[in-house]
Amino acid sequence: MTVEDEVRAAAEHRAVALATGDESALRLLLHPEFAWTSHTGEHFDRDSYLDANLDGPTRWHSQVLTDVRVIVVGDTAVLRGTVTDDVTTDAGRSTFRMPLTQTWVRSGDRWQCLAGHAGPRIAAQEQSA
Repeated sequence: MTVEDEVRAAAEHRAVALATGDESALRLLLHPEFAWTSHTGEHFDRDSYLDANLDGPTRWHSQVLTDVRVIVVGDTAVLRGTVTDDVTTDAGRSTFRMPLTQTWVRSGDRWQCLAGHAGPRIAAQEQSA
């Protein structure tokens, strides 16, 4: 497995942990200094990101990464691609597609997401619940 494959696998594990609500797995995959900017411009640290996505009004069904490209320099990697989120919010169930950028750092023997940004939306599709 290449280093790029390791980062891609870590990003896929993060997406699955988010979609399944696996807080312990997600917490391990997010660096303690994690920062996220959402497609609506909201800013999150690790704790507020976990609260908003696991205990908030958003219910995740899936997150799929496509067109993934990874550039690694030393112990830092930048992952770019497209994300498709299937979520239910107060407004109902929707699928959102948008560009995604994540910065990953090697922490011991694993990769952790240090920062990320998704958006703007490419397409939105309403689904029936």
